[in-house]
Amino acid sequence: MTPLLQVNNSPFTQQQIEWLNALLPTLTEGQRQWLSGYLAALGAVGHAAGTAGAGGVQTAATGVAPAALAGTPAAPATVSAAEPKEATVLFGSQTGNGQRLAGQLAKKLESAGWNVALCSMRDFKPNQLKNVRNLFIVVSTHGDGDPPDNAVSFYEFLHGKRAPQLPDTRFSVLALGDTSYDKFCQTGKDFDKRLEELGAKRLVPRVDCDVDYDEAAADWMDRVLEALVRLQAEGAASAVAVSSGAVAQVSAVAAGMAGTAGAVPANSAEPVYSRSNPFLAEVADNINLNGRGSDRETRHLVLSLEGSGLVYEPGDAVAIFPENDPRLVDAVIEAGGWSPEAKVEAGKSGTLSLREALLRHFEITVLTRPLVSQIAELSGSLKLKELAASGNEEAFKTYADGRDLLDLLQDFGLTGLPAADFVKLLRKMPARQYSIASSQLAHPDEVFLTIRKVEYERHGRRRSGVCSGYVAERLEPGDRVPIYIHQNPNFKLPADPLAPIIMIGPGTGVAPFRAFIEEREETGAGGKSWLFYGDRRFRTDFLYQTEWQRWLASGALTRMDVAFSRDTPEKVYVQHRMLERSRDLYAWIEEGAVVYVCGDEKRMARDVEEALIAIIAREGGKSRIEAESVLADLKAQNRYQRDVY
Repeated sequence: MTPLLQVNNSPFTQQQIEWLNALLPTLTEGQRQWLSGYLAALGAVGHAAGTAGAGGVQTAATGVAPAALAGTPAAPATVSAAEPKEATVLFGSQTGNGQRLAGQLAKKLESAGWNVALCSMRDFKPNQLKNVRNLFIVVSTHGDGDPPDNAVSFYEFLHGKRAPQLPDTRFSVLALGDTSYDKFCQTGKDFDKRLEELGAKRLVPRVDCDVDYDEAAADWMDRVLEALVRLQAEGAASAVAVSSGAVAQVSAVAAGMAGTAGAVPANSAEPVYSRSNPFLAEVADNINLNGRGSDRETRHLVLSLEGSGLVYEPGDAVAIFPENDPRLVDAVIEAGGWSPEAKVEAGKSGTLSLREALLRHFEITVLTRPLVSQIAELSGSLKLKELAASGNEEAFKTYADGRDLLDLLQDFGLTGLPAADFVKLLRKMPARQYSIASSQLAHPDEVFLTIRKVEYERHGRRRSGVCSGYVAERLEPGDRVPIYIHQNPNFKLPADPLAPIIMIGPGTGVAPFRAFIEEREETGAGGKSWLFYGDRRFRTDFLYQTEWQRWLASGALTRMDVAFSRDTPEKVYVQHRMLERSRDLYAWIEEGAVVYVCGDEKRMARDVEEALIAIIAREGGKSRIEAESVLADLKAQNRYQRDVY
């Protein structure tokens, strides 16, 4: 590529010329022509290249809406023309969303000419933090405001006494969370606050994302790119000592470049069908796995992927966009005093009838404080405003537990509100994710899921899970359901087929381990495998019993221990079986086994972790603190992986 500027007879220094030439691939043809003429007027010798050379990026400019930048503080410092274009992107991710978004940001930065270090927080060396000039954090919040597993060590370092002062660091945080949880985006908020305390300068304000995060995340990335380009432009303008008017002109070019950079595709390798464009998969089979007399209903759902091009690996999940219960939708419409045919806006789906919108496009079963606060403003209800008020969190939590939009409308007499305005306050229907229970090597055009129906009585009304009820009650073979594959890079079989694996998955937590064993059977992996499985009753609730027995007989599964909590006078769970087999389990870990846990995070996963710590302490002759350190090392080596919810 012909350089924009050449050294001979130029008023610029070598470093300034190198910096300006580095900007060339990010400019459109019109921008290059304008900058060429502008620099020529300053006395520079050179010309704008007609086209970007190899490695250059040409994209359509998108720009950034002025409203998106409202409230953005002035840039804390300019980027020196001599400063390397380097950025560090760190992610903390439990299920892969944060990792995927961090990868998108890294690609955008690289396309704009930046050298990017993309790294899991677990793998980042903390002693390098003081050398980072541009730091971008993408992190989710897990459980009750906790950092995800691969962010724990960095989180503790940053909040500890060893954390360095960071006066020369610029940063921004993208926080992922769910507004239905009390501590929404808490981990991202903690990182944002702590970096500021350490003296780092906020380049772009933190963005907190709900479960429907795509647009907010894309806007944050655009703002990051725009801020960086502006700082570069201002740094170069300062270095060449041009007039204040020239600074404004260069900044104008920078603004255009930011829009250009923001248009770089996030992931050119993404399949045709994705979160934003789900595949309509046909239901091939839908059967109840529980035996007669069980008080549970667990569906084995088989979906056809034929013609989709979708691929998956054991450990990944399928995300389903469900439909709300039509009976609940009709009751909500009646309680609100609305017409089912009233026209409302439903985002990309355009104008729909109120019934269609509530059935397929909006969440109506979860009450969050932001939602209730907005409804209080719309309705003017003083009682509702009091419920949603700051400082009244416990009362709100007590009320919202087990209640939905129908309860809210009835309890507070909310009738006659404008349907179109009311719907604007609702959250888009989020997809529900389920661990894949099959190997694509064994089933090339199908994917299996294991879904337990959630059903309970609360506040005088029968209730069911949105997606599990949809699958169990209304989804029949031949129906089509919108899905996409959610890749989870943090829950994968070991690369070494000879590595032993220990799998702990009670109830539907056993689903990914069915996929693990099926995959290992197909590939002929020789490593030992041990499954701890539990449920309520052996006779009615032993999911996939005949398959486990077949795999034990063939050797695909080496060992299996089960716990059925309602078959004994005292309840016995998987952690009790682990403690009973502690010597053998510890020996497997010493041999290099990878430990996997899948299922309920609040109770089971914590009890299992306590059992592992006790086993390591007992069999290894260690103190609790030493045993916790061993478990932390297993996490760092990716030998302790969790898919918990």
